[in-house]
Amino acid sequence: MQPDRRQLLQSLIAAAAAGAVITPDRALAGAAPADWTVGVADVEGDIAPQAMRRIGGRAPVDFGGSLYRNGPAKFRRGTSAAGHWFDGDGMMRRFAVNDGAATLTARFADTPKRRLETSLNRIVIPGFGTAQGEGARMNNNDDANSANTSVMMLGGELLALWEGGSAVRMDPDDLATIGFKTFRRDLKHMPFSAHPRVEPDGTVWNFGGGGSNAGLWRIAADGTLRDWTNIKLPRRSYFHDFSMTARHIIIVLQPWLQEAFAFPLSTAMKWRPEQGTQIMVIDKDDLTRQRIYELPAFAAFHYGDGWEESDGTIRFDGCLEADPTFGQTAASALLRGEHIRSPQPTLTQIVLHPGGNASMLSTGIAAEFPVSDRRLAGYRRRLTTHVTGYRDTPFPHAIAAWDWQRGRDDRYDFGSHQLVEEFQYVPGRSADEREGWLIGTTLNMTANATELHLLRADAVARGPVASWRANVALPIAFHGTFVGA
Repeated sequence: MQPDRRQLLQSLIAAAAAGAVITPDRALAGAAPADWTVGVADVEGDIAPQAMRRIGGRAPVDFGGSLYRNGPAKFRRGTSAAGHWFDGDGMMRRFAVNDGAATLTARFADTPKRRLETSLNRIVIPGFGTAQGEGARMNNNDDANSANTSVMMLGGELLALWEGGSAVRMDPDDLATIGFKTFRRDLKHMPFSAHPRVEPDGTVWNFGGGGSNAGLWRIAADGTLRDWTNIKLPRRSYFHDFSMTARHIIIVLQPWLQEAFAFPLSTAMKWRPEQGTQIMVIDKDDLTRQRIYELPAFAAFHYGDGWEESDGTIRFDGCLEADPTFGQTAASALLRGEHIRSPQPTLTQIVLHPGGNASMLSTGIAAEFPVSDRRLAGYRRRLTTHVTGYRDTPFPHAIAAWDWQRGRDDRYDFGSHQLVEEFQYVPGRSADEREGWLIGTTLNMTANATELHLLRADAVARGPVASWRANVALPIAFHGTFVGA
C-alpha cells in the first residue's frame, strides 16, 4: 500500500510549478454591480459572538444545539483575486440555539495558505480555478488547504473539510483553529474529502484524491482509523461526492476527466460526453468485488444517500447537470459579478438494476445540496431536502423537501430578496422522518444580513416556525452539520 500512497500524494502536488501570477485587469468585486454579489463578498475578519435578533415565530422549548456551516469568505487581496468561488479562505460559522435564543460566531480557519497570502497581501496559492502566483510555497497538499467546504463532528472533534487535503481541527465552542488532523502518521496530508458518508452507528467512510487512484477511509464513530485502502478507478474522473447503501459504496464517474494534472484544475479537466457516465459499485465487505454500470453523460457535484431493495436494486439521488459549465466557468464568473447561465441541476433518482442495467428518474425539479435524515443513511427513506427556486440570480431562493413516496415537493420560497443556503435535517421526537426539523440560513439582500430559520420537515410550505437575524451579512457558504445540545 505504501508505494500507491506515495504515488497518489505526489500526483496531487506535482503541477504546482505550472501556475501563473493572477493579474486581473479590473476589480473583480462589484465590476458588474448586482445585489447578489453580496453572496461572494469578502469578510475582512472574524465575527465575535453576537446575539441574533428574533424576527419571527418562536422555537420549541426543547429544541437546542449548534448549526455549523463552512464556506469561503475571503477571495481578494490587494489587486489579486481567486479565480474561482471554490478557492476562497474558509470561514466556520456557528449558529447556536438555546431556550429560543440564537447566537452567531464566525472565524476563519488559520491555515498556511491564509497566513502566507495575508503576509504577501495577494492571492498566490493555486486551487480549483486559481493559478499559482509568485511567492507560493507548496511542499504538501495542506499548503494549499483552504478548509472551506464542509464540516463534521467526529469523535468529539469539529473538523473543517476541504477536497484536497487534511481535515482541520477547530474548537467547537469558540472556533479557534487547533491544527491539521492526522489519523495515522504515514497518512499525514492525505486528502480527506468534504463529503464523508456516515452510517447510522457512526462509522465514517470517505474518499481522498482522485485520478486513477483514490484513498478510501474507514473510521470508527470515536474517530479511530479502522482502515485506509487505495482504490483503483477505471477512469480519471472528477468526483466531489459519492453515495452509499448499507452494503455498498457508489462512485459516480462522470465524463469530466482529469486528462492532465495542472492548475487551475477546472481548466485542466475536459468534458467528454461521448464516453458517458460510469457508476462504480463496491462491496463494503470485500472491496475487490466491484461492478460498473453505464449511463448517458451527466455532470454533478452532490448526491444523496442510497438504499437497496430486497431484489438487489440500488437507488440513490443526485442533483444532475447536463454539463459542468458551472464548475468550469460560471463559478469563476461569480467573483467578477457576472451571472453565466449554466444548466440547472435537477433532482434525479438513479436506479441500478440487478441485471446490470441502469436508469434515471428525473423529478424535473431544479435542486442542489441534497440532505436527508442521517438515522436512515443507507436505508430506504422518503425525503430529500434541497434548495430550489432559481430565478434571476445564480443562487436559489427557496427550500424544499421532495417526498419520493408521494412524488411531490413541499416548498417554501423566501422571496427574490433572499439567497438560500443548504438546510440541515434534525430528527424530531419520533422515528418518522417527516416529524423532524429543517434548520438553515439565508442571506437577506434587502436587510444586508444573514438570517437563521427553523421549519417543520412535514410542513415546509408553511414557512419558518422561528427566524433570527444577525447584524452582519456573511457570504454564501457550502455545507454544514447540526449538533444537538
